[in-house]
Amino acid sequence: MADLTAQDIRTRVESDWERIVGVLRDKIALQSISAQGITGEHMRRSAEFVAELMREVGVDAKVAQAHNPDGTPGAWEVIGSRIVDPDAPTVLLYAHHDVQPVPDPAEWDTDPFVATEIDTRLYGRGAADDGGGIAIHSGALKALGDDLKVNIKVFIEGEEEMGSPSFIPFIEEHREEFESDVIIVADSGNWSAEIPSLTTSLRGNTCVDVTVKALEHPVHSGQFGGPILDANTLAAMLIASMYDANGDLAVPGVAAEEPIGGLQRDLDEASVRADAGVVDGYRMAGTGSLAARMWTKPSVTVIGFDAHPVEGSFNVIAPETTFRLSLRTAPNQRPEEAQDALAAFLVSNAPFGAQVRVDKLENGMGWAMDPNAEATKDAMEAMEEAFGVAPVNKGEGGSIPFIPELQRIFPEAQVLVTGPEDPKANAHSPNESLSLPGLKSNVVTEALLLDKLAR
Repeated sequence: MADLTAQDIRTRVESDWERIVGVLRDKIALQSISAQGITGEHMRRSAEFVAELMREVGVDAKVAQAHNPDGTPGAWEVIGSRIVDPDAPTVLLYAHHDVQPVPDPAEWDTDPFVATEIDTRLYGRGAADDGGGIAIHSGALKALGDDLKVNIKVFIEGEEEMGSPSFIPFIEEHREEFESDVIIVADSGNWSAEIPSLTTSLRGNTCVDVTVKALEHPVHSGQFGGPILDANTLAAMLIASMYDANGDLAVPGVAAEEPIGGLQRDLDEASVRADAGVVDGYRMAGTGSLAARMWTKPSVTVIGFDAHPVEGSFNVIAPETTFRLSLRTAPNQRPEEAQDALAAFLVSNAPFGAQVRVDKLENGMGWAMDPNAEATKDAMEAMEEAFGVAPVNKGEGGSIPFIPELQRIFPEAQVLVTGPEDPKANAHSPNESLSLPGLKSNVVTEALLLDKLAR
């Protein structure tokens, strides 16, 4: 067939639909929880399942075990390729086959490891994150079949939910199997099940531990309270000093950005409040668009705090305390730079001259797409043809550190971040689900995109 149309692709996806949904059902049942051991037999079985799935759609796929930076065995990864023409563009398809744990199955309305269809959604752990990504790649390659005009490489990772510790060593060992012109990362999502999106940016992340000390030892709060503040109060003052009166983070040297490629549609505050379970009366902090505040401006969260529990508390002034801050950085700022600025601010703003020590922890770079790249324009066209509506691009407030690492190692490649999720997906949470109509449109989108990239 010379020129495939959206209808041609849609017809092929319809005829393959039961198989595509079956892929998801089988994948959910595998219980590929990397937190139970990335080197485990259950993870090897999951990788073998995905490799066979890729072979069924023409990819010469295999399972390979990665190695951690210290040389110890790492994740079970799936790599492979399908070369149709040495002169054609090469596209790397990424997804991950590991899933989040289910701490309490009682919080689910269905069995988390039995795919359950309710209305137009399929429920199960890993349905959206990232079984949907695997299903998209499988469905798109099957739909194109012998009409595929680009070379394909695949990398289906086995430890994304664990922070990808063996990711870099694995790429360095298999560099030639990753080199490509375009990289499609199917691990994000759409504006809604009906409105497609490219993910335009990801915030970076950096963490610090902050210790605030006022005394060499505990003392009685009645005898010394007043001129001597407890370490927890001093820590609270220090934390509060990072913000201005509007609730914007105001730490010199920590950058803020506006949405990458411009803001097409702001987030709906009522929806955000409902999705996050915000209590009545709480006023959203910060200024500017809600989208910028959640996608491209920095944010700090206290994710740990050492303080005596209420139960068993008694009348002493706490001499010192430690808390951990997670700073989400603007997409284009180096996290080390933001971390240094945050540390300097905290030390220089010690309340009442208390001793403040900052221990710098891990960093992850953010990422911003190139809105003017040819691949970006092709993806936008494909989305509109497949979904029947114009895409509304969006950023992500979270971090996926391997994407900027891919971009760093392969600077010439154009990276596109797509995916099967939507606001109702509940990835990482109870009742994770995937919109089946949305998945179908995503499969059509990727097949159309691969066809366009051949040009």
